[in-house]
Amino acid sequence: MLTLFHHTFCPHSRFVRVALGEYGIEARLAEERAWERREVFLAINPAGTTPVLVEEGRPPIPGAAIIAEYLDEAHGNDLGEHRLLPRDVGGRIEVRRLMSWFNDKFFAEVSGPIVSERIFKRHMTPAQGGGPPDTDVIRAAKANIRYHLAYIGWLARSRDWLAGERLTYADLAAAAHISAVDYSGDVPWGEDEAAKIWYARVKSRPSMRPLLMDKHPGIPPSQSYVDLDF
Repeated sequence: MLTLFHHTFCPHSRFVRVALGEYGIEARLAEERAWERREVFLAINPAGTTPVLVEEGRPPIPGAAIIAEYLDEAHGNDLGEHRLLPRDVGGRIEVRRLMSWFNDKFFAEVSGPIVSERIFKRHMTPAQGGGPPDTDVIRAAKANIRYHLAYIGWLARSRDWLAGERLTYADLAAAAHISAVDYSGDVPWGEDEAAKIWYARVKSRPSMRPLLMDKHPGIPPSQSYVDLDF
C-alpha cells in the first residue's frame, strides 16, 4: 500500500495526486503540515517538504519530480500510448522542461506565494512565519500569473496539449498549480480563452475530481473552482 504525505493545498502534492489518479493507483493520504517540522516526518524527508510517497520495502520518494519519474519507471508501461512521460527523447525533454516551468518557476512566482499567504499562514505561529497575509506578495503573484496564463494559451493554441499531441505530466503539473490558485479566485480567466479551454479539458478528467472536492474551513472556493463549465 502506498502512502502519500501531502497537504491538501500544496500544489506539488496536488500534481502527484492527479498523476496517481491517471495511473489508477490508490494511495493512503496522510496530511502533513510541513511548517511544523515533525521529527517523524523529517526522518522520512530531511528537506521537510511535501509531497513524499512511501511504499513498503522501498526508500521514501521525496518531491513531485522524483515521484513522477518513479511512477513512470514503475508503471509507465501500464499506460501504453497514454504514457505521461513520452518514450522518445525529444518528447521527454519537453515534458520535463514544462514540468520544471510549473513546479519550479510558476510555484516560485505564483502558486507558492498565494497558497502560503492565503492558506498556510493561517495555521502557522509567528515563529513559523504565520500572521496576516502580505497583500504586496499576493499582488505580485497575481501580476505574475498573467504572463504564465498567456504562455499556457500560446502552447494550447500551438499544440493539442501543452507538450505535444497528448496529455502528459506537463498538463497535470500546470493544472495542479493553477487549481490551487483558482480556489481563491486569483486566476484571471477572461484574459486568455485558449488557456481557459485547455484547463477545462484537464479539469474534466476523473483524476481531477478529488481535488475539486477539497475544501478549506473558513475559505469557500471560488465559483470557477468547482464549475466545469466556468
